[in-house]
Amino acid sequence: MKNFVLKGDLCWSRDPQHLESRKNGYLVCENGVSAGVYETLPEKYSAYPLLDYAGKLILPGFTDLHAHAPQYRYRALGMDLELLEWLDTHTFPQEALYQDTAHARKNYARFVEEMRKGPNTRGCIFGTIHRESTEILMELLEESGLAAMVGKVNMDRHSPDILREGTEESAEETIRWIQEVQGKYPHVTPILTPRFLPSCTDALLEKLGKIQKKFHIPVQSHLSENRSEVAWVQELFPQSKNYGDAYDHFGLFGGENCPTIMAHCVLSDDAEIALMKERGVFIAHCPESNTNLASGIAPVRRYLSEEIPMGLGSDIAGGTRCSLFYAMAEAIRVSKLRWRLVDDRLAPLTIPEAFYLATKGGGAFFGKVGSFEEGYLLDAFVLDDSRYDNIGEYTIAERLERAIYLSEDNEVCHKFVEGRQLF
Repeated sequence: MKNFVLKGDLCWSRDPQHLESRKNGYLVCENGVSAGVYETLPEKYSAYPLLDYAGKLILPGFTDLHAHAPQYRYRALGMDLELLEWLDTHTFPQEALYQDTAHARKNYARFVEEMRKGPNTRGCIFGTIHRESTEILMELLEESGLAAMVGKVNMDRHSPDILREGTEESAEETIRWIQEVQGKYPHVTPILTPRFLPSCTDALLEKLGKIQKKFHIPVQSHLSENRSEVAWVQELFPQSKNYGDAYDHFGLFGGENCPTIMAHCVLSDDAEIALMKERGVFIAHCPESNTNLASGIAPVRRYLSEEIPMGLGSDIAGGTRCSLFYAMAEAIRVSKLRWRLVDDRLAPLTIPEAFYLATKGGGAFFGKVGSFEEGYLLDAFVLDDSRYDNIGEYTIAERLERAIYLSEDNEVCHKFVEGRQLF
């Protein structure tokens, strides 16, 4: 069904400050794209099938800008550790298991199903260093109906022998993987994924920079997440002004033909922030993970004020829940703590701003995604918020606010990605 109309209580963002809403409104889909929201359905659309969800919320699908699919199986373990100890204790031993493709298929299927049934319609997702298992993840995501960018991770140092590639092997396997999957799937595409700077030698980063220039695929990695990590990067790259500058040296930090997401940016200094802004680097703000792994609180208000492109990340399994409803609530909570305890010049996030980050802000990495404005790809889900009590007493904006704090995945009763109905 390419053309249809959704009817219900619609809510979406045009900018970070304002929510748009329409009670009993009509959202028109033409060939997978929004043709606009209407109070009364125009006559020219009257022949389109009408999907009537009166009384339910209809929201744009959420984009998770940062998740680690292989970590889903051990989420909520090691939350009393800091980042580097957590990686050594839990992450690296678990990710090594994905050399076994049967293990990968079984566990990736669980992650994909969790993502499919919730409010997220898109994601930028880390696999592991294993090419075949990463291809399985991409296959499962395509079959699910979701849209995603997926990365085969690169690591040639500072990890256990069971999870380390040779430099040449890492580059060659990356090229082979890109050639095998590029153009294979309509909705799942490759993204270059050096894990983070401590896990990649200069030689590998140089090769990855050349691969990026040859294939023009996006980049995702981590930036200025944890104090110990930032200090380690400075030791490993003493010639660099900061963490971001080290990526930039190898052509892996935004700019022309290199769309880039950097997760966290908790400890970015003025120079690094200026470079992100200059290069158009997207920030994936991962508030729950930053709390769980004792990394700190990113200055999100500053990033919004400087108009640096930004969205939210679940950061499974540094974060424990795939749903970005939870990330929105956490983003607001931690911004209040930062304002109260660290810097009272940076006001806490508002509900419209958090919703914008989960929808249009993060969706922008995929293009015109994350809004019901005309011309945007129609990603949407229908939420049954009837259990929240007396919903008729509340405005749509108030119902959205309650959903951010109270929602559960089983309340997502219908879901659409580029106009395709998943359920």
